[in-house]
Formats: sequence, structure tokens, C-alpha cells
Amino acid sequence: MSALRPAPDIDLRELAGRRLAGLRAALAEAPFDAVVLTSPESVLYATGYRSVAGPLFRAHQMAAVVTGDDLWLVCPAADTAPAADAGVPVDRLVPFGRFYFESASATPLTGMADRHPDLPSALAVALKQVGVARLGIEGAGIEEAVDATAWVSALRGVKLPEEVELLRYAAYLAEEGVRAALATAGEGVTERELAREVAATMVAGGGEPRFVVALTGPRSALADAHPGDRRWAAGEPVRFDVGCLYGGYWSDIGRTAVLGAPDSVQSAHYSAILAGLDDQLALAAPGVPAESVFEVAMAGVERGGITPYRRQHCGHGIGLAIYEPPIVSPGVVTPLAAGMTFCFETPYYKLGWGGMMVEDTLVVTDSGVDMFTVAPRELPVVPL
Repeated sequence: MSALRPAPDIDLRELAGRRLAGLRAALAEAPFDAVVLTSPESVLYATGYRSVAGPLFRAHQMAAVVTGDDLWLVCPAADTAPAADAGVPVDRLVPFGRFYFESASATPLTGMADRHPDLPSALAVALKQVGVARLGIEGAGIEEAVDATAWVSALRGVKLPEEVELLRYAAYLAEEGVRAALATAGEGVTERELAREVAATMVAGGGEPRFVVALTGPRSALADAHPGDRRWAAGEPVRFDVGCLYGGYWSDIGRTAVLGAPDSVQSAHYSAILAGLDDQLALAAPGVPAESVFEVAMAGVERGGITPYRRQHCGHGIGLAIYEPPIVSPGVVTPLAAGMTFCFETPYYKLGWGGMMVEDTLVVTDSGVDMFTVAPRELPVVPL
């Protein structure tokens, strides 16, 4: 494994403070005086606390209550000590459920169990402390509150410079993982061995692997499938779709290679999907609707000879969540804006033949896009 470049020197606690300041500035112009954030990503955005349990358990719930000058975290009792360690003041934690911490010194954190039975009752306590008349909420759950879901998505969609750099580094780790896997690959290598190299590279750079799709031959058409023990054979494609977390921010990239010289169909299909993606990159700029980026991708792939080309989307926003609005799909008229970060993609899956994809990550700039992914655009060929 070659040496990786240094990670960006970003203080995550300071970044959380900057995100919160931006949220409060937007709140001053919102049709509500406080907002209840309910998704794990939005809670992290406001509080700086990233729960380990949140992504693991579907029943896990948290909420953050944000006003112009106050912040409360409503969370399971098990989250209170790690949340305090992340910088949330203990007197702004409202716990629910049962979990026990012991301590070598006196701390309120040892008495968090059984304060409240569930999230709604704990949230009611926090809202009583806040005492505002006009309330917004991300999602549903409070009948008299304004639906703030779109407001929150728009706010999170435009990234701070530090967020951009964390996303850029996460994409770098994913791309380096694919590069490392192909550098050590050859005839007979298994999908698991390719995936292991990708994941090891991510970990070496401080990333947390989240998904590693590495599929060869006809299995490369299976979209999101787990790597197996199948061995890569001469003349076959391998398709990677991989992502990791760094500092809470996601990567999601796709790459294709062929073992030995590609045949004419492989070359033509790869050229077609690349043309569609490159057309996206050429069009994307502030003010361009997301659906227009989708349409140009579809037209580019079909112009390259894959007809019909059928896709439900050709990209998505990315940040603290792997899929963030706007989705690059039909009917999404949201205009791109400087600071939005996206994955653009044009995959092709043909059962019994194989699959190919290129997926790149970028940030929209004032004049176009700035690419996070930097691999050469031609179809990679792994020598026999």
C-alpha cells in the first residue's frame, strides 16, 4: 500500500459550532423561532454528536431543539455520556429510557436512567424549557409545528468549506482504495480480496468503510451485492461501488476495470456511460435544475449507443448522509447552488453480461464544478 496523503486538519468540534451558527442565522429568517431536528444527520449537524447506536438500531431515536441562543439534545440515556464527551453541556441533555453509568467522581451522568419513558415525553420537557410560540420540526410528530424538513435540507445542502474538505478526503480514500485493489489484482483474485484491499486503504487513512461492492464478470451486474469468492477471469469487468465515512462525512464512488484487453462491446458501453457523466459535469452550474442534469446524462449515454438506457436517477447530494437532496432525477426542479456537493453517476447493469459504472463526487462552484475524484477517465485495464 502506497503512502496516503495527510487528512485535512479540521477541528470537528469547531466545525459543529460553525454549522450551529449558520443554522441560527437561518433560523432568524425562518417562520418559526425554534426547530426540532429528528434525523441522526441533522442532530449531528447541530450538536456535533454522532451516535454509534443511531445507525445500528432502527428503533434508536434522538432530537435536537435549536433556538437562537439555546440547544437541547433529547436522547436515550445510553447516549448521554458520549454526547457530553462530544461537547454537549450536561444540563442541556434530556434523557429517556434506562441505561446506567457509574463514575469515579460525582457527575449527573450517573443519574440519567429512567428520567423519562420515551422520546415524546422527554422532548416535551425540552420544549417546555425553550418556551417558544412558533415551532418547526423536521418530519412529523408535533401537530402544531411547521414542517421544516425542506428548510433543513436546503440549509444542510450548501456546505461550509471545512465540510467540503472532509468530503473531498472521504472521496480520496474511496478512490485510493480502488486504485490499491487494482494495483494488486490479477487473474484469479477473488472479489473478497479486492474488497479487503479497498477497506484496508480506507482504514489506513482514518476512514470507516461503510460499503464495498467489488463484483466481477456477470456478477458485476448485480448492483448492490456483497463480494464473494468468485475469481476474476481474463476478459471480464470488475465493478466497484464503494464508500466510507470520514469525520461523519460520506464518500460514494464507482469505478470499472477490465482484466486484459476489453472487447469492442465493453469499450463502447464504457465510452457511452462516461459520455453521459461527462455531459453532466459540463452542464452542472449554479441555477441549473437537477432534472436537467439527469436529462443530459440519459441523452449522453443513449447517444453513445446504449438504448434504451433506463435509470431512476443519475446522482444525488452527499454530505452527513450518503443520499441528500436534491436527487438528480426526473421532476426534481431544485436548482444547483454553489457549495452543494453531489455524486454524479451513470451505471449500466445487464444481467448475464455484466455491469459498468463511473460515479464521481464534486462540489458546485460559482462557475461550474470542482471534482473530488481525479482518476483518469479511460477504461482501466489490468494486465494479465
